[in-house]
Amino acid sequence: THTGEKPYKCGECGKCFSQSWNLVIHQKTHGIAKLYECPKCQKRFPKRSALIQHKTIHLEEKPFKCQECGKSFKLRSRLLNHEKVHA
Repeated sequence: THTGEKPYKCGECGKCFSQSWNLVIHQKTHGIAKLYECPKCQKRFPKRSALIQHKTIHLEEKPFKCQECGKSFKLRSRLLNHEKVHA
């Protein structure tokens, strides 16, 4: 809906959605066992790969450096996106 109305509410956590299919997709997250926990912030993830990617937010180092301007990034994907500004 374009009214900002969110009539579809998750019975598990109370989060609301404007479209029923968004609620259905969201509800599946409650059924997934989140086995991998970040030791820094205790956020939990269903896949080890998601935890590994998440853990980079806690790193101080930024190993991916733009050869054009010298700006550094924690994630390679962020560097690749940044490099588009130089194209």
